Amino acid sequence: MIIIGKAIKGTIVLNEKLRKPDNIKFSQQKTLLKLVKKAKKTTFGEEFDFSKILSSSDPEKSFRENVPIYDYDSIYDQWWKYSLLGKEDICWPGKVKYFALSSGTSGSPSKRIPITHDMIRTIKKAGFNHLSSVKNHPVDKNIYSTQMLLLGGSTELEKNVKQYSGDLSGILTANLPLWLNFIYKPGAVISKEKDWNAKIMKIVIEAPKWNIGIISGVPSWVKLLIEKIIEYHQVDNIHEIWPNFSVLSHGGVSLKPYKDGFEKLFGKKVYFLETYLASEGFIAYEKIAGEGMSLVFGNGIYYEFIPFDDAHFSSEGKLISSNGVVNYDNIEEGKEYALLISTCAGAWRYLIGDTVKFIQGKLIITGRTRHFLSLCGEHLSVDNMNDAIRELSKTLLSNINEYAVAGVNFKYGFAHKWYLSAKDSDVNVEKCEELLDNELKNLNDDYKTERKSVLIKVKVIFVPENLFYNWMEAENKIGGQAKFPRVLNAKQLDSWEKHLQLNGIKTEIE
Repeated sequence: MIIIGKAIKGTIVLNEKLRKPDNIKFSQQKTLLKLVKKAKKTTFGEEFDFSKILSSSDPEKSFRENVPIYDYDSIYDQWWKYSLLGKEDICWPGKVKYFALSSGTSGSPSKRIPITHDMIRTIKKAGFNHLSSVKNHPVDKNIYSTQMLLLGGSTELEKNVKQYSGDLSGILTANLPLWLNFIYKPGAVISKEKDWNAKIMKIVIEAPKWNIGIISGVPSWVKLLIEKIIEYHQVDNIHEIWPNFSVLSHGGVSLKPYKDGFEKLFGKKVYFLETYLASEGFIAYEKIAGEGMSLVFGNGIYYEFIPFDDAHFSSEGKLISSNGVVNYDNIEEGKEYALLISTCAGAWRYLIGDTVKFIQGKLIITGRTRHFLSLCGEHLSVDNMNDAIRELSKTLLSNINEYAVAGVNFKYGFAHKWYLSAKDSDVNVEKCEELLDNELKNLNDDYKTERKSVLIKVKVIFVPENLFYNWMEAENKIGGQAKFPRVLNAKQLDSWEKHLQLNGIKTEIE
């Protein structure tokens, strides 16, 4: 292990020296031309005359004018479903071998995202570069001689005659670089386990046998795993089991609701590094803890940005106008955008569903195009919600790790129903509602305005934390990439409230 660790460290240092920062504008133009050139003879490339784009004096402008914007449903119905049937050269050259199953928190309940060999290669490259950022922190010099825990989906993929399907984490783990096989845990046998609860328990039991230095996973599941390890082995903190654990690489949901709870589980400093690894590609990662994420350039993804405002999106989060689309060079600091990507997996001008903004050049995920709350113009983003919940946790001295909110009709206007994973015996409900309401008013002027008119009620309902996970399991949303929806749509709300009522929790508004 020591020899492998030295080799990894040496490769990372060499890799850092060889990587030269490209001019971003040139890099993005080069990426677009590479994508278009490789896909020009596909069915998609011929339909939208990629040869014309390549010969244009302004390829980026020609690309915008020739290629329409797609969301998942439209690109799947018109293009990707043929790849799923085994047809070749649809949106990307060759046959697609893998399809990533989404967690299904919004839109289509069971998305299948194409994963090409080119995409796997670019994700590996970005992942290695992300790993190299560990050297930016004062971690123990032996960090590269420890092991890495990848808490993801099963590597036992669904197989039919034409391709494999499964969690992106499972697909990637099944295609790990050879060097990583020597250091990653939980290892091949446990990684194949399809029963998520069984997998967690196996990791809990085996934990003391490993020397974990880095953990990668969704915050909610990593926190749950660490809590179970501490409880099972009757220790005070995770560092009594893994004394060299120094870095948590996290993504999928915001860390904000979980961070304070995490730190109570640690015995020493752990650095949190955020990643933006979606089923559609490795988009960004944090190089220095606390400084925000940097977009990954020159690695098979071309980025565009649509202003996320009333002129471009409906109150339901649907695109109503594509005017005003900009490339990276023309983004405005602090302005919220919906992200469009074109990739080496055959996603073209694909509305990924995330909203982002840039502060001092660093990317911040603010929410989802359909995961924000605006019944009457309050425009609450998930970013607003995460900030409010974290401040509420500090004020109440009670960690709220899970939460969800729904907008409902109430009397002559509307109400927000908040479901918080806190114990009602710890705090007065009315006081909690007041604190949450005031915090949201401080964060969002639109919300403050609507609270003076038609948004007439804020209701808090305390829910035991285990009921959040029990509902996800009942909805078949359990696993390494699954996450609880922060904003509940009508169908989800109905199922959720039935689940709560069966467990004796009142959900009505008085």
